[in-house]
Amino acid sequence: MAKKPAKQLEILSVIDTLSGHYLQGKIRALRLAMIALLADGHLLLEDIPGLGKTTLALALSKALGLSFGRIQCTSDLLPSDITGLSIFDRDQSNFRFIKGPIFNHILLVDEINRAMPKTQSALLEAMEERKVTIEGTSYILPQPFIVIATQNPLEQIGTYPLPESQLDRFLITTDIGYPPPKLEKEIISGGGIRNKMSDIQPLLTLDNIEEAKQAVHNIQLDDKLVDYILTISQASRSHEFVAAGISTRGAISMAVAARAAAYLDGRHYVIPEDVKLIAGPVAAHRLILKPEYQSLNNREVLVSILDNVPVPMV
Repeated sequence: MAKKPAKQLEILSVIDTLSGHYLQGKIRALRLAMIALLADGHLLLEDIPGLGKTTLALALSKALGLSFGRIQCTSDLLPSDITGLSIFDRDQSNFRFIKGPIFNHILLVDEINRAMPKTQSALLEAMEERKVTIEGTSYILPQPFIVIATQNPLEQIGTYPLPESQLDRFLITTDIGYPPPKLEKEIISGGGIRNKMSDIQPLLTLDNIEEAKQAVHNIQLDDKLVDYILTISQASRSHEFVAAGISTRGAISMAVAARAAAYLDGRHYVIPEDVKLIAGPVAAHRLILKPEYQSLNNREVLVSILDNVPVPMV
């Protein structure tokens, strides 16, 4: 077996350390978060409160040695509460820009669907362009930059569904899920881990992360796998339950995430299993089902699409 590159071992050490000591039972969500970071994307965590979504984001920022900002979304949250605002400095007789929490490497947007649509849209430019524009002046966000947003179930009181344009900005959506009963018992017995967060030491530097992202960019993607991703996208557009399938941007996202998944597995090339692994988290939320089928689960529809697309031999 080929020896894994040093930078890859450092990335994997973050996952192993956090899943082994701080985020037990959350290794799938943790790996997907790392894929989102390496693929220069954003992550949406969908689940009920109390399953560790916020804890995951905070622990990840500490282990990666990245700056962390948090926004608690409420119905009265304003766009300026996210981006910042200009105030008049009497001493200097000019306006001075006060940066908002979005000027951090990792931005946790807690309960994003409790914010009003106007405030949700304030994140669009930042997530897509990695900059914000205030009164005609553009401010570049730090790199790397990842939004980790949490979303409560839509049936809960006081939620506003994210529009398709906002959902499309997230590379990956996933849930946390309940831990296995035995592990949940241990967690209950030991109490929460918030008081242990100060023990987490940075395991990477910014240079480490940028080198890993460049390595992901160089992962080989065979033409047969490009055709595979294209066929999945086309099949989603013609599926009887689907009103709007995977867009070209969605297909690009699948390719980028598959490269990151291959990197985490120690390969310099993508295999079909990488595509199948990331297809649900990357593409399911991009499907728009027809009105008569909206009671169905998007992920189950996507699984049925994958089951009917031949897997290439690479």
